[in-house]
Amino acid sequence: MAEPSTREQILVEARHCFAAQGFEGTSLNDIAAGVGIRRPSLLHHFDSKEAIYRQILSDALADWGDQTEAARTSESDGWELVDSIVAASFRYFVANPEIIVIVRREAMTDQSPLGFNLGVALRPYFRRAVTFFERQMDQGVFRRHDAENLVLTGYGALLTYFSDHVMLKGLVTDDPFSEASLEARFEHMRSFIRAALEPVKEAQ
Repeated sequence: MAEPSTREQILVEARHCFAAQGFEGTSLNDIAAGVGIRRPSLLHHFDSKEAIYRQILSDALADWGDQTEAARTSESDGWELVDSIVAASFRYFVANPEIIVIVRREAMTDQSPLGFNLGVALRPYFRRAVTFFERQMDQGVFRRHDAENLVLTGYGALLTYFSDHVMLKGLVTDDPFSEASLEARFEHMRSFIRAALEPVKEAQ
């Protein structure tokens, strides 16, 4: 495998710094030092801290979008499609804990360093999901819920487990991010979501 380029190393180190220290708490010198280069060398690849931050968020959104899109097949629908997308999202969050911290911080402020609005960026995905659930409910495939609140609940259940990692480690006895705990969490979520979606069977 080829060694990562300097540009790639800068982005990796910047993810570490932004997740640990926030945007304001991170300097270009911090990032350069972590890579083992000087600030002028860093500026050869990115002209500002904002440009690095923008690239990280853009890459993360594109990567997550690609992975969830790859989970779709032309035949999948109903629970099969929901299950595939939940699994793809869960795998992405497991593999990218620093991105989750950065995104969570963005979600809690209206003072983004880029004027970046996470809600606006995610809105197309949100509307697509809402439309899908409304259609499935109309067809009787899923139990009737308010589709917007349903998607928001799923978002919260997925994301907060990873974004609230410090609290979870103090809250539960076992390591919540061990392989066994993550597998148990995923299976619990799958069962919980499926139970919430299955239509209520009428009494005979």
